[in-house]
Amino acid sequence: TWSVLLFKNLFSSMNYFAFFHLVNSVFRMLFSSVIFFPSCQKGFFPCGNLTKCLPRAFHCDGVNDCGNGADEENCGDNSGWASIFDTIHGNPNNMDLSQECYLQQYPQCCACKETELECINVNLKSVPLVSSNVTLLSLKKNKIHILPDEVFTQYTEVKKIRLKCCSVCRYLSHNCITSLRPGVFKDLHELSWLILDDNPITRISQQLFTGLNSLFFLSMINNHLEALPKEMCKHMPHLNWVFLPRNQIDFVPDKTFSSLKNLGELDLSNNMIMDLPHHIFKDLKHLQKLNLSYNPLPYLDEDHFKSLKYLQSLDLEKIEIPNINTRMFQHMRNLSYIYFKNFRYCSYAPHVRICIPLTDGISSFEDLLANNILRIFVWVIAFITCFGNLFVICMRTFIRAENKTHAMSIKILCCADCLMGVYLFFVGFFDIKYRGQYQKYALLWMESLQCRLMGFLAMLSTEVSVLLLTYLTLEKYVVIVFPFSNIRPGKHQTLIILVCIWIAGFLIAIIPFWSEEFFGNFYGKNGVCFPLYDQTEDFRSKGYSLGIFLGVNLLAFLIIVFSYISMFCSIQKTALQTSDMRIPIRRDVALANRFFFIVFSDAICWIPVFVIKTLSLFQVEIPDTITSWIVIFFLPINSALNPILYTLTTSFFKDKLKQLLHKHRRRSIFKSEKKSLSTSIVWTDDSSSLKLGMLNKIILGDSVTKPTYL
Repeated sequence: TWSVLLFKNLFSSMNYFAFFHLVNSVFRMLFSSVIFFPSCQKGFFPCGNLTKCLPRAFHCDGVNDCGNGADEENCGDNSGWASIFDTIHGNPNNMDLSQECYLQQYPQCCACKETELECINVNLKSVPLVSSNVTLLSLKKNKIHILPDEVFTQYTEVKKIRLKCCSVCRYLSHNCITSLRPGVFKDLHELSWLILDDNPITRISQQLFTGLNSLFFLSMINNHLEALPKEMCKHMPHLNWVFLPRNQIDFVPDKTFSSLKNLGELDLSNNMIMDLPHHIFKDLKHLQKLNLSYNPLPYLDEDHFKSLKYLQSLDLEKIEIPNINTRMFQHMRNLSYIYFKNFRYCSYAPHVRICIPLTDGISSFEDLLANNILRIFVWVIAFITCFGNLFVICMRTFIRAENKTHAMSIKILCCADCLMGVYLFFVGFFDIKYRGQYQKYALLWMESLQCRLMGFLAMLSTEVSVLLLTYLTLEKYVVIVFPFSNIRPGKHQTLIILVCIWIAGFLIAIIPFWSEEFFGNFYGKNGVCFPLYDQTEDFRSKGYSLGIFLGVNLLAFLIIVFSYISMFCSIQKTALQTSDMRIPIRRDVALANRFFFIVFSDAICWIPVFVIKTLSLFQVEIPDTITSWIVIFFLPINSALNPILYTLTTSFFKDKLKQLLHKHRRRSIFKSEKKSLSTSIVWTDDSSSLKLGMLNKIILGDSVTKPTYL
């Protein structure tokens, strides 16, 4: 009956707009009561109340991908205090205060608006006398050093007191007690805001906040607090925001915040907290924003944040989390912003929309290779490395050399360098595979066997190449500096040395696989699976990495530099003493110059590595983009240049190449002349036979002649 009457009245009055508005409201209420947020897979986020899920990369990209604009909302971390403050005070209408003052008594140097009084930076040395109906008392940037016990007793209607930058302290006898007397705020039952920023307060007691039953906001930023009292917030049940950053707090008792059932934001950043009780956040079920950044916490328990199901922002910047795992963050389904020390940690919170830092210089949320230039270089250098080394191996195989042992060493070096090209091809392949959704698979990728095998391949190539280059340098050093000695390895000795070098390189690369408890995921610290630099390394894996790069490789580099300096000195000394040896000495000088460029290229590639490892030894942070360029560009380019410097620029190879080109040219000339000769026999008269005989003599003579190439 009600429905019939309603419809009849609506249609009789022709108020169609009201009717459709009512129907729309009813349907929206019914629909909103049964609709649920979709359950999106890892790396995706829901489009508001739609059943549609989008990849995290679509969040705040300037395009309305959801259709309802949900993917372009909450683009800044405005959770917790900031969002509520904007709601209350963000509207200009809420700030429209009358200029009329309703206070009968207040200092003339202060500004009064209705019942709010602001005495900012007016050199007050004590709390002034003000009418009892004051609701806001701001005393910021004054010289108030003493707060008497009964100073706020008469201000029963005050809701906000601001004492920022007042250096509040109390003098007793000949000591300076930088603390507030318990009960100083006991009569401020209506106080809702209390700001005590930038004061040298060293300690507070539980009784300090007695009487603050309506307190909503507490801020003690940049004080000297060393400890927090147990059940500090017991007398402030309505407290919603607590800001305690930039103090010296080293421990937080278990039940400090247990009474704050409605706490929305907690900031404990920039303190000296070494330990957090296991259940400290257990009762903060409505907490929206938590900041623990810049604390020397050695670890975080995996259940520390289990009860924070409504948390939207979590700041753990500059905190090492050696025991990090996905379980630590999986209960916080509403988490939208998370801040870490390392980009690698973002892999353990794949459901979060925004994770800071956005990249480690190599990878980003979307791509394994974040930089487009690196993405191009990885394919270019991979192709040059593989093609160049395979070409040299083939040419060294078909062209016989006088020094077969040296040629064998060069081919082995090319094999080792070719592995670096294979490694780069795999990096490029997996970059394409995970394009646009890397963070969804980042953790699985870095912990996978494929990533570890790629790291093993790169390490094997690097170490074998370094050891072989050292051996070739020492071999040439003995020939030039000690020309009449018999310390020259033969074919079998060279083969044994090469096998030992490969075994040594294999052992260096395979050792991290032997004990995962000791080395951890040695090769899975970044997206390209190369253990060059990582601040999260523990001392064991870090020590092993330093031993390789600053031990084996640096020693090899110093041996090479010393050997070539000695070779140049020996060659110059020999050239001054004799004139008969100038021709072979010139040849050795040319050879030494060529090897010098090899060493120079190695220096360009390896000196940045040594610098990075040395800085990491002193805990110096290095920009992520620098490490990415070293891993992708500098180290592989050494493998790409070795074939050019060792073979393509040598006089022997150039002479052989000239011979092949000369023979090919002569064959083409012979074929063309033979074709023209047959034509002249058919169409010319008898007089042309004389020319034919002469041409035959020239061809036969040239074909019989065998030029000698020395």
